[in-house]
Amino acid sequence: MFKNQFSEVEDACALAQAMVDTVREPLIVLDKDLRVVAASRSFYVKFSTGPDDTHGKHFNELGDGEWDIPKLRLLLEKIIPDNGAMEEYEVEHEFPRIGRRVMLLNARIVRYEKAHTNILLGIEDITVQRDLECEKDVLLRQKGVLLDEVQHRVANSLQIIASIIMMKALSVESEDTRRHLHDAHNRVISVAAVQHHLHASAAVGSMEMQPYLCKLCEALAHSMIGEDQSISLEVLDGGGSATCRDAESLGLVVTELVINSLKHAFNAETKEGRITVSYEVSGTDWKLSVADNGIGKPDGVFAQPKSGLGTGIVNALAKQLDSQVKTLSGPKGTTVSVTHATFAGREAQHQPVAA
Repeated sequence: MFKNQFSEVEDACALAQAMVDTVREPLIVLDKDLRVVAASRSFYVKFSTGPDDTHGKHFNELGDGEWDIPKLRLLLEKIIPDNGAMEEYEVEHEFPRIGRRVMLLNARIVRYEKAHTNILLGIEDITVQRDLECEKDVLLRQKGVLLDEVQHRVANSLQIIASIIMMKALSVESEDTRRHLHDAHNRVISVAAVQHHLHASAAVGSMEMQPYLCKLCEALAHSMIGEDQSISLEVLDGGGSATCRDAESLGLVVTELVINSLKHAFNAETKEGRITVSYEVSGTDWKLSVADNGIGKPDGVFAQPKSGLGTGIVNALAKQLDSQVKTLSGPKGTTVSVTHATFAGREAQHQPVAA
């Protein structure tokens, strides 16, 4: 029906030219020799030219020769013989009338019934997009420098705070005050350790938990286990990753539970004391456990009072992580588990295995 309606050559040409002129992006129609047959109104406006300077000219001769690019010419010359197309060929050039521009070129062939062939060449100005991308890259680099500076200052500040607390702990006479200051010192050191190890993975958005927990526990052991204490702290083999935000909370949970075990699970007679940390993932579920082989506590509350600071911190972090805290304690030690169980994760565990 469309073919019958525009059977006259003049009508078809008029329709084609109207369609070309309607396109917002510059469009050129080339013959098989790459000479301009027609151009859209948007092309004339964009490049400040007109039909007299365009029609019949070879594509490479347009303007002041800015389109005379060997690789572009080769691609256009191959389109008809190879029955192909050109996709998103990028050209950056200083155009005489409009200045520096980044253009994206796309080309297609049009074959007619009488073996006549044309090339449609679309030109998209992406200068603004490329400039915005460059600006974004600069801002990201500046952000990285700023974050590094903040990281450095925070780390130094935490070290200074820890040193001041320790100096104060050595000078006070009250044993109760000294104990609280030591607790504060340990927590500052633990926060510094968590912050240090998270910084390396902050740009990634997620991190592997096994190496992260290993480094964290090494730092905790170094700062909190004295040379005269027969206690080891280790991370069991496991897998899985977490977002940096969740990893931060999990790291603080581990720190609190390790501090708790060191304070309450062992005594002066302890030989071969052991604290183990594990992190397991199954589908969307995960489980973090900190276990010790200490003296245990029958009431099953972390081996410390319900109102303790560590208990409150762990419970608050567990709530943040949408997880549950469970404590098992007995004569052979205490295990505290923080478990995140989702419906999807439970379903995944019960899926039949394909043969």
